[in-house]
Amino acid sequence: MPDYLAEVFAMLGPGEGRFAGPDAWAALEAEIGTRFPEDYKAIVDAYAPVQINWHLSLKHPATERWSLGQDIRETSRAWAALDWDREKWLEPEENVRVVLGLEEVRFGTKDGLIPITSTDRGEYVFLAPLPDHSGHRICAVEHDGSWFEYRMSFSEWLYRYLVGEDMVGPHSSAFYPGPVLLEPLPMSPDDRPAPMYGPERGM
Repeated sequence: MPDYLAEVFAMLGPGEGRFAGPDAWAALEAEIGTRFPEDYKAIVDAYAPVQINWHLSLKHPATERWSLGQDIRETSRAWAALDWDREKWLEPEENVRVVLGLEEVRFGTKDGLIPITSTDRGEYVFLAPLPDHSGHRICAVEHDGSWFEYRMSFSEWLYRYLVGEDMVGPHSSAFYPGPVLLEPLPMSPDDRPAPMYGPERGM
């Protein structure tokens, strides 16, 4: 089986690791009550806060601006406020209970959906526990409200996203040929970080 974390690092190039460290992760994991996958933490520590290939944003738990913890709390509150008892008039693909086999929909909790990244196209990506609670799966919702399950690691999901596969449902590819663009997010109103590119990919 491919080492998708190594493949992602090879595609993105050396990360600066500006805010890497275990303390902020430990605090966030204690707040939510679960550990984030190690590959997700490694990618976030290496590059975040960053926007990748114009669309996908990664935030970091150690920063006040572009805070992953704050984003999880705010995004979870927004999704939890929706009327999840309306499944009788939802299409099956719009009913997260049906797609993920859930009895109850929760957000931002250890036994619920934890938002981990999003795009400027209105797409959200969540961690959700596997049915046997042996680990996590990836689930994504596109802008029209359709949900999709991906039983794979975050690094595999990200690798497939970057090589142009449909990773937020059919026809969702956001492929750009050439090196991957990484745009560090500004840490103050006056900050103007320079964009960076990963190595040539032969694509």
